[in-house]
Amino acid sequence: MAGAPQAEGRLQIVLGYAAGVGKTYRMLEEGRQLAAAGHDVVIGYFEPHGRADTIAKTEGLETVPRRAVEYRGRSFEEMDTDAILTRRPRICLVDEFPHTNVPGSPRAKRWEDVLVLLAAGIDVITTMNIQHLESLNDQVREITGVQVRETVPDWVLKRADELVVADLPPGALLNRLDRGAVYAPAKAQQAKEHFFKEPALAALRELALRQTAHEVETRQAVAEDKERILIHITGDPSSVALIRRGRRVADYLRADCFAAAIVPEPGLEALPAATRQAIERHLEFARRLHVETRVLLRHGLKDEAEALAEFAHLNGITQIFVAKPGRRRFPGLDPRRPLAMRVIRLARDIQVTVVAERRSSGSP
Repeated sequence: MAGAPQAEGRLQIVLGYAAGVGKTYRMLEEGRQLAAAGHDVVIGYFEPHGRADTIAKTEGLETVPRRAVEYRGRSFEEMDTDAILTRRPRICLVDEFPHTNVPGSPRAKRWEDVLVLLAAGIDVITTMNIQHLESLNDQVREITGVQVRETVPDWVLKRADELVVADLPPGALLNRLDRGAVYAPAKAQQAKEHFFKEPALAALRELALRQTAHEVETRQAVAEDKERILIHITGDPSSVALIRRGRRVADYLRADCFAAAIVPEPGLEALPAATRQAIERHLEFARRLHVETRVLLRHGLKDEAEALAEFAHLNGITQIFVAKPGRRRFPGLDPRRPLAMRVIRLARDIQVTVVAERRSSGSP
């Protein structure tokens, strides 16, 4: 007789808005308190950054040795997920949740390693900054001028059983930076030229506090009339920002989220190679954000807008997200009146949101 299914572990994310606000310190402090209360706690990964007060918090806690990974003639150290599974603690502390593992590791991202630990019934306390949340990628770039490459999908954040903010006013954080409590002098100066400008820190802090408040509200809310969102995907690079925007709105509304590419018969293979590859890339990006994707065929004389509106009406869509047409056209797009205007005319009973492209949409 098969045993009962393994209960998944609980995930707590300590969220901050910049290095040095106290995320790792708080994670370790909580780990020490849990260990003192008799719980089996280990450190799965800890990044000290030379911070003496944080390093002191590891005393008395067992650390699972890291795994060495060879890449291009060099040896790197990553969290050893298999060793943690063998050790099987009750609680594992994992620093730097969004981290990208060295090529050759069993999984590409540390958050994927954490999901493996959770599936094995191990509770995890981990840390991340708000700028690594995928749906905020464009907004963070506008605030800081920096394109964050390591991102965590929003659905992973929502997997957390508890979200805790490690908060520190920007002025106090800058004082810590100047005292050398965050980075060594050379790195501190470099940081001041990017994320560590007070207006940017204030904006990032507001994002972190707002995101946490939103998570609390949505978990307490009871959904009544379910919203259903449809994102229109094309081969144009603006689709990346459109997907992020639609996914984020869907999360706020706790709505079902779909993305659809409209292509002529017989299918994607009928499109120019560059357009086909771009659409496939955007569909895969949407799937990574847990958006349900469709490729819809335009039959006969039906145009792109008609196919989109028909799908929306048949599937109870309440909001459609389409990109605002720019000056440039992408090969394979309908050259007639802008699609957004045609969708608005055909879907008068559905809210249509036309999203303008922000400078650069980034890469999915």
